[in-house]
Amino acid sequence: MSMKEAKPRLSEAQASQLIGRLFGLTVTKSRPLPSYDDQNFHVVVSEGGEYILKIMNSVLSEDLDVLELQTYAMSFLHQHGLPAQTALPCLTGPLMSLENIDCGHGSQKYLVRLLTYLPGTTIAKIPCSPHMLFQVGRTAATMDTILQKMEHPKLEALQRGNFLWKLSNVHMLEPYLPALEGEDDKRIVKDILKMFQTQVLVNVSSFRKCINHGDFNDLNILVEPDTQYPSGHKISGILDFGDMSSGYYVFELAITIMYMMIESESPLEVGGPMLAGWESVFPLNEAERDALYLLVLARFCQSLVMAQHSVTLYPEDREYLLITTRKGKHHLLRLWKMGKEAVLTKWVEDARAYSGRK
Repeated sequence: MSMKEAKPRLSEAQASQLIGRLFGLTVTKSRPLPSYDDQNFHVVVSEGGEYILKIMNSVLSEDLDVLELQTYAMSFLHQHGLPAQTALPCLTGPLMSLENIDCGHGSQKYLVRLLTYLPGTTIAKIPCSPHMLFQVGRTAATMDTILQKMEHPKLEALQRGNFLWKLSNVHMLEPYLPALEGEDDKRIVKDILKMFQTQVLVNVSSFRKCINHGDFNDLNILVEPDTQYPSGHKISGILDFGDMSSGYYVFELAITIMYMMIESESPLEVGGPMLAGWESVFPLNEAERDALYLLVLARFCQSLVMAQHSVTLYPEDREYLLITTRKGKHHLLRLWKMGKEAVLTKWVEDARAYSGRK
């Protein structure tokens, strides 16, 4: 089954009925939220409060252990002071419910959760000052240090050996490279994949292990105004734990730098303040710092290749799928042309300069 057929497509009436039956709440307002593979509704209930109804697609709904760990991790972070959503228990007690629903492709099983609503707007919608980037780096490092303390009987499920978006699985992009447009793009991506194998994977024994959020991007970070912060905003929400997996601390930093570069008007200026924020919590060792440039490039490659592959599957969604990719490709080529020494030196010197000003 394709992801398109697996995506839930409930009407607002179906969603409201589901909330009433599973959680005993009466919906007074609801509106759908954008989501590519799943379905989300923002709802207001007469009993007081706002929630996000999250219905997973039927393919991912089969991986109950991973979904249970994601739900647990959100609660664990919340208990330790980070603004993550938590799941409301069903009337019968569990935090998740696997429901048989017919969305037009016959009855399928979809995992349903009702999550707390977090205030704020996505960080993509505000100009990101160096202080805001410092906050993002600091929050990412804090999140991973907390997740590493998490205990759960099913932690092994986070190994996710065949998960395409796991950064250590960059080599799994090989079969998808034909989807790339342009021989130069293919050559550069192939070169980066080869360097990843020979310069990064050989040193992973020197990287500190942790659990990664794995998708700490500008659409999964919420902010709200706060004059106590020099940037004028504070981080008010951490969303979407769908890419969570076992990994390494430096992976999270690289992924976050890459995504924060996408919408920045000065992408090369992103790495320094974020590195400073990260190292205010978790200083990198020599091997981790040396790998950072290639890890950022590898994430750009994952994003570029998988977006182009998705276009071959869903050509009618081409414009939507390539919005981020077009900017990402430009940034990837610029970083590649500058080279590791120049980029890494800039990030490290900018981080030092920023920390010195604080």
